[in-house]
Amino acid sequence: MLNRRLDHQTLMVAATDDVIGRGKGCHWAGLRSLRCDRMVRKKVLRVCQAHIHDPYAPRHHFWKHYGE
Repeated sequence: MLNRRLDHQTLMVAATDDVIGRGKGCHWAGLRSLRCDRMVRKKVLRVCQAHIHDPYAPRHHFWKHYGE
């Protein structure tokens, strides 16, 4: 999922939030690497922690539990 203001090659925190919040299964391929890449895991958990209080953010809850 590309956005002209986000650098998707390095998967910045804003791009991570965009992919989790609006992406589909095919867009999550880069996030699946969090099991072996500590930087991706750290970014995903940081983004999800910001949304964890929202009960209507199931994608963020899923990725938080997947990362843990």
